[in-house]
Amino acid sequence: MTEKQQIKAAKEFSARWEGKGDEKQETQLFWIDLLQNVLGVENPTSIIQFEKPVVIEKNTKFIDGFIPSTKVLIEQKSIEKKLGKTAVQSDGEKLTPYGQAFRYNNYLPYEDRARWIIVSNFERILIYNMNKPNGEPDEILLKDLPKQFYQLQFIVEQKSEILKKEEQISIDAGELVGKLYNALIKQYKNPDSPETLKSLNMLCVRLVFCLYAEDSQIFPKHEMFGQYLKQFPVKEVHKKLRELFKVLDMTQEQRDEYDPYMDDELSAFPYVNGGLFADEKIEIPPFTSERCLNPR
Repeated sequence: MTEKQQIKAAKEFSARWEGKGDEKQETQLFWIDLLQNVLGVENPTSIIQFEKPVVIEKNTKFIDGFIPSTKVLIEQKSIEKKLGKTAVQSDGEKLTPYGQAFRYNNYLPYEDRARWIIVSNFERILIYNMNKPNGEPDEILLKDLPKQFYQLQFIVEQKSEILKKEEQISIDAGELVGKLYNALIKQYKNPDSPETLKSLNMLCVRLVFCLYAEDSQIFPKHEMFGQYLKQFPVKEVHKKLRELFKVLDMTQEQRDEYDPYMDDELSAFPYVNGGLFADEKIEIPPFTSERCLNPR
C-alpha cells in the first residue's frame, strides 16, 4: 500500500469503528480489520493468534491476541473500560489491563515472551515497549489513526527489519548530535559547567527529535520545524524554541484551556508524550548563525 492509500484506509477504519467496541464480540473483527485494511496484511489470521492459552498457577487464561512473528501481545477491553483503572481478577488480585497483560507475558515460555504489549479499548491504543516495561506507553487515539498509523507498523514488520532501522537511526542521530553539540556549546556563557552540559545534552536530544519528526511524519508537515524557526530573526530563536517546547509538552485538553502562546501555527504541532519536553528550566543559548538550525 502507498502512504496515501494507508491514510485513506485509516480514515475509513476510524469512521467505521467510532463509538463501537465490545470486548467479547468485536475484538477479533477489530484487529483483523486493522491488520488487513490499514496495515496491508493480505491474510491476517495467518499471523495473529486469538485466545492464546497461558497457564497461571494451574489456571488457564487466554490472551486476546498474539502475533508470534513480531512478538506482540494484545489485551483488548470494551470501549467503556478505563485503561488505567484496576479490576479484580479471578484470583482476587487487582490489576490494570496492562498489569493483566504483563502477568500473562511473564507466564509464557521465555522464547515466546512479547517484545511489545498493546492495551486497547477500541478508542485508545497504548503501546508498551518491553525493553522499558516501567516506562510510559505511546498512545494512539482512534480518531488520530490517519496521522499516526505508521506507529503501528512494528506490528507487521519482522524484528530484523525494525532493528536495522533502529541501528541506522542511531547512527544518523549520533552524527547529528555531534554537529549540534559543537555548534551550540560555543554559545553558552559557561560551557564547562555541569548545568550547561546537562542543558546542552537535553537541547540536542530535543532538536534531533524535532528534525526526525519532520522526516518520519510525527509532525504532520514535511520541514514543519525548520520552516517554523526560519521565519524569525536569529536573535529570537531561543525564545521561540522555548515556546515550541512548551507546546509540545501540552495535551489537547491543556491547550483548550490555555495558553497565550497558542497561535494556529504552534497548535499544529502535536503533543509529544513521554516527558521529553517537560523540563522548562533547561538553558537555551542565543543562536548566532543559521548553521545551528541546519546541521544536516
